[in-house]
Amino acid sequence: MPTRKATERAHEDAREGKSPSTQAGEFVHEEIKHVREGEHGARSAKQAIAIGLSKARRAGVKIKPPKRGRASEETREKARKDVSAGKKAAKKRTSTKRAKATLGALKREGRSAASTTALSRQAKKAARARPASERSAAAKKAARTRKRK
Repeated sequence: MPTRKATERAHEDAREGKSPSTQAGEFVHEEIKHVREGEHGARSAKQAIAIGLSKARRAGVKIKPPKRGRASEETREKARKDVSAGKKAAKKRTSTKRAKATLGALKREGRSAASTTALSRQAKKAARARPASERSAAAKKAARTRKRK
């Protein structure tokens, strides 16, 4: 369950007209924080990010599921369910048994997935998969839309 602060920050980003990926970043940041604080672990940086994105979709952030060939069919199906859950007003609680089992499994995982090195490695790997033009456009947009203090 995402904290109220993360949800509020995401809503603030939405009001400011920031992209859905920026809004989802609030949930990913929170998930990384959970792993670092030892609330639970993650098998890899990718898993920690995936948990954050799942929470974002469920909170109503408009992130599309990955395209075919980008992720496994199970991941895409989970993302589709998360998106539809985010559109519904009344959220049915997960059964206690299932929630405890999930948390128990995550608690057994390591904490190194949220290390600076692991996150840096994941970011570089993700960037390498994108074309140079796309990376350049993202950098230009970041410079153009940077918040001034």
